[in-house]
Amino acid sequence: MKLKKDDIIPVKKRRRIGGREWQWIQMSILPVLHTFIFCYCTLPGLLIAFKDYRYIDGILGSKWVGFDNFKFFVLSNDCLRLVRNTIGLNGLFIITSMIAQIALAIIFYELTSRKALKAYQTILITPHFISWVTVGYVVYALLQPQYGLINNMLATFGIEGIQFYNEPAVWPAILSFANIWKGVGMGCIIYYATLMGIDSTLFEAARVDGATKLQEIRYVTLPMLSRLIVLQLIMAIGGIFNSDFGLFYQLTRDSGVLYETTDVIDTYLYRTMRVIGDMKLSSAVGFLKSVVGFILVYLTNFIVRKYDEELSLF
Repeated sequence: MKLKKDDIIPVKKRRRIGGREWQWIQMSILPVLHTFIFCYCTLPGLLIAFKDYRYIDGILGSKWVGFDNFKFFVLSNDCLRLVRNTIGLNGLFIITSMIAQIALAIIFYELTSRKALKAYQTILITPHFISWVTVGYVVYALLQPQYGLINNMLATFGIEGIQFYNEPAVWPAILSFANIWKGVGMGCIIYYATLMGIDSTLFEAARVDGATKLQEIRYVTLPMLSRLIVLQLIMAIGGIFNSDFGLFYQLTRDSGVLYETTDVIDTYLYRTMRVIGDMKLSSAVGFLKSVVGFILVYLTNFIVRKYDEELSLF
């Protein structure tokens, strides 16, 4: 029997990956490998947190001690101070950095000169690529008690110099300023990219209704950025126990006088590893930070989901 043309069922052609998709795949290979090697291949090392780890016995041969390493840190005299400083300073960084990044992104969006925009972006992004070691020496040149630039300027006006490295109270402000200076240029890019995707007719409609520039920002710009702001906030809260080691160690020069307000969990663990080589304690605290970070992400997302489901991460 001869089949008619209408009776033939077409076979779906196998979809081929286009050139643009191959570019995305090639770009993602290194990040995926980095994540797999350093985040998944290292998971067996978590056993160190539950053992009295000794180099000679190895991970599997060391004695199992359960939660003793966690108890040692939680019940120590330094725990409360470290947690307070870590949460307080990182919370301050999250708020100040996010405000600075959003404000800078809006300023960039309002610029009409492309040359000026590129120049400002280059100037503000450059600090991101400067190491904290270099920044630490620059800060020391400014704040040095005897020959620092700031104290020399104060002496010129007959004002007594400030012993910055003996004043713990001033360092939260100094660290916040340094954190903003180094990261605001790179951090504002994602907000600026989102602003570039906003339909310009929304701003035109606001101007027709008589809205001022501040009203445009309040009723058009910020609502369009709200989802991204909440997403960034959720992820930042999840990592609130992870501190920028270079910022806290290099700028303060690991001064014991400043531990009251600048000593965080990461710098404490570094000193523990450097002085007594206690790897089991650092593993236990690192594991504890990861668990707490996961819980914070879930709780923050749960609260956001109760308020507005569309703004939640999952």
